[in-house]
Amino acid sequence: MIIDLERFLREERPYWNELEQTLNRLEADVAYRLDLQQAQRLHYLYERCATDLSKLSTFASEPELRRYLESLIARAYGEIHEVHRSPHRFRPIHWAVRTFPRTFRRHAATFWLSFAVTMAGAILGGAAVSYDADAKGVLMPFPHLRIDPKERVAEEEKEKDHDELQGVKAMGTSFYIVNNTRVALITMALGALWGAGSILVLFSNGVMMGAVTMDYINAGEAKFLTAWLLPHGALEIPAILLAGQAGLMLGSALIGWDSRLSTRARLRNIAPDALTIIGGVAIMLAWAAFVEAWLSQYHEPVLPYAVKIAFGTVELVLLILFFIFAGRKQSKDELVES
Repeated sequence: MIIDLERFLREERPYWNELEQTLNRLEADVAYRLDLQQAQRLHYLYERCATDLSKLSTFASEPELRRYLESLIARAYGEIHEVHRSPHRFRPIHWAVRTFPRTFRRHAATFWLSFAVTMAGAILGGAAVSYDADAKGVLMPFPHLRIDPKERVAEEEKEKDHDELQGVKAMGTSFYIVNNTRVALITMALGALWGAGSILVLFSNGVMMGAVTMDYINAGEAKFLTAWLLPHGALEIPAILLAGQAGLMLGSALIGWDSRLSTRARLRNIAPDALTIIGGVAIMLAWAAFVEAWLSQYHEPVLPYAVKIAFGTVELVLLILFFIFAGRKQSKDELVES
């Protein structure tokens, strides 16, 4: 297609400006709603800009203009589809089994970055303890982790009063929920420091996990450690990684990279997904806290380690399958809406 570029820009730019002004108003005022005529006009401008972008693709010398139109069309697409979704009521089951895993997969790159940062910390922590056993006094913030692993195992494997454990379990569940949720929220919130805060928390958590793991392996207590951590850690550790994912999503939105959107618009676009991730994290941590208080604290001879390890392994496999496959198929309601 051959067009007069100067004439094309002169005739079409007013439509682009009109679309941009409408989008700016929608993004600046969350409560603002278009009436039917305005919504139809928005849709017309969106289609016209999309057509203009296809025409402009023949001009290799206009990359900046193409990026501008691509950004404008992406914003308009988001607004149009958000309007269609807004009247629907919140459906908890649909959110849990479809929205949550889909949101995770949509931002999988930030999850793997969260995982890589944590693993880097774990490798450093494990190497430090292997090189210098006294390093665990610095790397492990909790006193019970600094105890010699063999002494800890011997103490934990002593028979305990059942009634005493009942009280500890009830108190422990609430403590673990509050404490772990607080850590997750801090991990996400520190993403407001352009992602650096989340990276620091993930790395320090990794250092501690690596130091503890290597300390127990060196002492020949790997089986105890696995049976102790796996039942609740199968969900607790991924939950913290997901909190880091949400924090990195927030940091990425603040940085902007090559986006032409304003910081406010980028944050507005990412907020629903970040809240979805952290909502899923809260559910995972609630279950992990229950398991930690009611199962993880039982050791041999009361509960065989093989049973605990099998339970944690099943949890982890189901979690992986959930994030890979859940929500991939459209429901009947979604097919009707589309």
